[in-house]
Amino acid sequence: MESELIDLGAGGHVTHTPGEFGGWGLTATGRALDAERITDELENAGARTAVTEAYHRFLALNPELLDLCAAWQTRSAHGVLTANDHTDPGYDARILERLSDLDNRAQVVCAQLSAAVGRFGRYGPRLADALVRARSGALEYVATSTSSYHTVWFQLHEDLLATLGIPRF
Repeated sequence: MESELIDLGAGGHVTHTPGEFGGWGLTATGRALDAERITDELENAGARTAVTEAYHRFLALNPELLDLCAAWQTRSAHGVLTANDHTDPGYDARILERLSDLDNRAQVVCAQLSAAVGRFGRYGPRLADALVRARSGALEYVATSTSSYHTVWFQLHEDLLATLGIPRF
């Protein structure tokens, strides 16, 4: 993997930023190449319709996930919105139960995406893993960790947008 990134860097498709928050990122040339490859993949698989339909099902779930993350991170105390300090296990359990329900429906969408285009197969297991970790007490796996449910959800959303050629804004 690293050698592929170095080759892509030599070709001007990616850059590497060092440091704690650094990493590899696409250049404008890399984004154009990626868009071309994604379009070819989608067309060669004959999967545009299936991915578009799954994307719309994903969009129907997205507001619920955003609401759950907001409820996870904040609480109303005496009519005032405050940060959720996670000292009320009952409250957190209710949010996790709702997230589990959402995940059941999200897994169906992930399976449909994976059946259409194999590279989408990584999202369902990553979402499920984040949920299992959160339910076992690693609360950062809901919306804080770089492997959190929210982060993986965001990555899936970005991948869907890129795959279908939908601009972010």
